[in-house]
Amino acid sequence: MNIDDIRRTEFPWTVDGRGVIYLNHAGTGPMPERARAALAEANLLRSEPWRLTLDHQFGVLAHTRDLVARLIGATPREIAVMTNTTHGINLAARALPFREGDVVLSVEREFPANVYPWMALAEARGVTLRQLPCRERVPNEEDIVVALEDQRVRAVAVSWVGFEHGAKLDLIRIGTACRERGVYFIVDGMQGIGADVLDVRQTPIDILACGSQKWLLGPWGTGFVYVRSELIPELRPQEVGWMAPRGTDDFSRLLDYDLTWRDDARRFEVVTLPYHDFWGMNASLELLHEVGAVEVSKRVFALADRIVAWAQSRSDIRLVTPAERSRRAGVVSIVPRDAAAVSARLTSAKVTHSLREGAIRLSPHFYQTPEEVDAALAVIG
Repeated sequence: MNIDDIRRTEFPWTVDGRGVIYLNHAGTGPMPERARAALAEANLLRSEPWRLTLDHQFGVLAHTRDLVARLIGATPREIAVMTNTTHGINLAARALPFREGDVVLSVEREFPANVYPWMALAEARGVTLRQLPCRERVPNEEDIVVALEDQRVRAVAVSWVGFEHGAKLDLIRIGTACRERGVYFIVDGMQGIGADVLDVRQTPIDILACGSQKWLLGPWGTGFVYVRSELIPELRPQEVGWMAPRGTDDFSRLLDYDLTWRDDARRFEVVTLPYHDFWGMNASLELLHEVGAVEVSKRVFALADRIVAWAQSRSDIRLVTPAERSRRAGVVSIVPRDAAAVSARLTSAKVTHSLREGAIRLSPHFYQTPEEVDAALAVIG
């Protein structure tokens, strides 16, 4: 399937003359037509529930786990279906064996979903949240690795790609340093997965949380958490779902109570989940698989490169996002002389973007064209 076909069939608004240029996938990604159709089919079935089968519900979730596992190099048993990133971060904060006096290491300018659960943990269990300062608005991996020399550090919790500055952390370097010291490594993957390629077989991550409504182009209220296989037996769910124990798939014996946890990540799921929304998420994931994660990433990087090069060529624009490819993904933040005025001009020109902390944030996806990016940059310039 070529990009022109994808634009016409999955994102028809890009070619139907509306003039919209959508550069806000770091905010909310548009759903492809196949996801919209899947949601419509699921809602029709939901309105006529006598037609529903168990496969329409639990089979859909099993398919989600499989699609996600293939995307990040995991196994389905390491994937728990969640409704958003925050649930996955809370799982890490509440289920990992923290003790009073432990330190959770993070960085400044983190998205709140990866801050408030740790602040709450600090209040409840006497754990300290330490946020390392950024350098020129961007976190520094060397500072994180050096801070691990503090033997009180029990966990590191960071975003793979920063929501505001767009800087990408070297997860292999940080994760390796954590593993060598017996420190848990928790990652918010929201702004990276779907734009860049991640393989957890090569990256020492303990818990990874991600929603699907941005770069994965899925509906709101859908997402997942990855829990490293060896870690699963060590963690006890703190928010207990009625299907978290073994044997609960047999609906004819629901009164045979037995709190023996499942041996996979489903022990962390809390059902009932919005099955119809996961129909939509699966459709979007299938599109990304058809294109291929590597090809998606190549196209995202090419468009981001265009923005970076343009910003570097101008004296009236400050590039916040690191210019080096290895240190960024699909989010590019720039600071013009009057960001609010530029934002208003972009909005008037039907260029969807974000204004974050005084910076214009542009985040193109694989199905978009260089011409669209150039048109948006012309409005800024």
